[in-house]
Amino acid sequence: MRRLQNTHSIKMYQASTSEMYGNVPCPITGYTETTGFAPESPYAVAKLAAHQMCINYRYGYGLNVSCGIMFNNESPRRGDNFVTQKICKYVKAVRERKTNEKLVLGNLDSFRDWGSSLDYLRAAHMMLEQNVPDDYVIATGKTHSIRHLLKTAFYYIGCDYKDYVISSAQFKRPNEVNFLLGDSTKIRQRTGWTPYYDFATIIKEMIDAA
Repeated sequence: MRRLQNTHSIKMYQASTSEMYGNVPCPITGYTETTGFAPESPYAVAKLAAHQMCINYRYGYGLNVSCGIMFNNESPRRGDNFVTQKICKYVKAVRERKTNEKLVLGNLDSFRDWGSSLDYLRAAHMMLEQNVPDDYVIATGKTHSIRHLLKTAFYYIGCDYKDYVISSAQFKRPNEVNFLLGDSTKIRQRTGWTPYYDFATIIKEMIDAA
């Protein structure tokens, strides 16, 4: 981009992550673009490095780079190693009576601001349609625990998660991020973006598509 910016019109979107906040105390309305970062995992450290590099090149070399600080976003294409997909595939297996084993998870009281990948990519496109590059939090403004996710998923098939789920220290992270909630006021005001999908709809779609 730096080499070509004088002869080409180029815009770049950087997919940053809410994990960069770590366990920084969360404001009442949620984390914003101006909240400090304290990453708790190698993934979050690497994402923060990329985020800061994009900002550096935006101001240092005038590149049109926008960073979307994306909170957790889900779709049926989510990888099997993520807890959301792990739960949804298990719930579908229970519904179809294809498993008799318990589902073993880690911390059930970890909170995340979950949204739809479709909504979040629409937000990314709207960011790039702006004349001036900037950083934006992309979030629903609502947070849910793993336990609530389980309740929602099992309620969909008429079951109680307590009959199927075990919490084990084996699956708990050494540096756990306990609570994430995003304040997406800036992107809503600047672009008119708003999420269409609610939490329950996302989980239902993932279960049906699993």
